[in-house]
Amino acid sequence: MKKLFTLALLLVTITSAFAKAPKNQYVRIKTSYGECIIRLYNETPQHRDNFIKLAKKGFYNGTLFHRVIQDFMIQGGDPDSKNAKSGVELGNGDVGYTIPAEFRDSLFHKRGVLAAARDDNPQKASSGCQFYIVEGKRLTDAELDKQQLKLDRKISGAQRNYYKTVGGVPHLDGKYTVYGEVVSGIDMVDLVAAVKKDENDRPLTDVPMTVEVLSKKECKQLDKIIPPTP
Repeated sequence: MKKLFTLALLLVTITSAFAKAPKNQYVRIKTSYGECIIRLYNETPQHRDNFIKLAKKGFYNGTLFHRVIQDFMIQGGDPDSKNAKSGVELGNGDVGYTIPAEFRDSLFHKRGVLAAARDDNPQKASSGCQFYIVEGKRLTDAELDKQQLKLDRKISGAQRNYYKTVGGVPHLDGKYTVYGEVVSGIDMVDLVAAVKKDENDRPLTDVPMTVEVLSKKECKQLDKIIPPTP
């Protein structure tokens, strides 16, 4: 009887733990231009878990948004950017491993998404740490038709409508893994993307960041108020 009671109690505890778990994991990125909250996609678990691992270690704290292009994206996560001298070209730092590509047709380069940077490796494996956030711009049907010819996949009707009304960078679809999206604070991305920069697209005034993994309680609260990914 005692064993049965212990087993039942264990099952209840496990069930309760899963029931209380948030549906999504969120992170906060802070800069001197404000902050944004990003929902990490469950559809890309390897990228999600790697980003959380690094963020919990404080890896990103003090790194810079070292490459910014208005109407395109802002890029960061290079460990060499910490305390880098002014004017030094950045973007080659890494953590010594890559993440296998996790392409999903439903995840595309709409405005506000978080995606993994990478080099030109044929497997399209992602950098273990560098990432970018899409600012993008709205495109016309004619512009989308031209970009469609360069893609390995078709731009669906829903995605086409999104690119026309909200914006993004569709020419990156199927080439770089998208693994999250800004759900609050997209204006921070716009402000960082608009800063003055040098010939290497590095901001003339450094834009350091801090990245925080939100608690389970905070994630559950956000799950209640943030609509699901369209």
